[in-house]
Amino acid sequence: MKKRLLVLRRCEPAVHVHHVAACRRRRKRVIYCECQKNHAASIGGHAVDGCREFMAEGEEGAIGALKCAACGCHRSFHRRVQECEVVCECSSLPLWRQ
Repeated sequence: MKKRLLVLRRCEPAVHVHHVAACRRRRKRVIYCECQKNHAASIGGHAVDGCREFMAEGEEGAIGALKCAACGCHRSFHRRVQECEVVCECSSLPLWRQ
């Protein structure tokens, strides 16, 4: 059996295809992208600061790890993306690649 490495970019519900049944999750990683905090919400508008990626202000485990060094917002205001790495052990191509 030839092993294939399939990397999915977001943790979506599993696709119900018989070839995927042999796949198993290997690693899950969470990254935080652009800031979505609405700075003009109090006056009824919509304005974001333009911060493109969360950068922790402190080390992991410290209080500053949850605050962005670029915009000063809490990590929860940044868009969360989960990346999953999936390994499939199958000898033929999946149906969606045929």
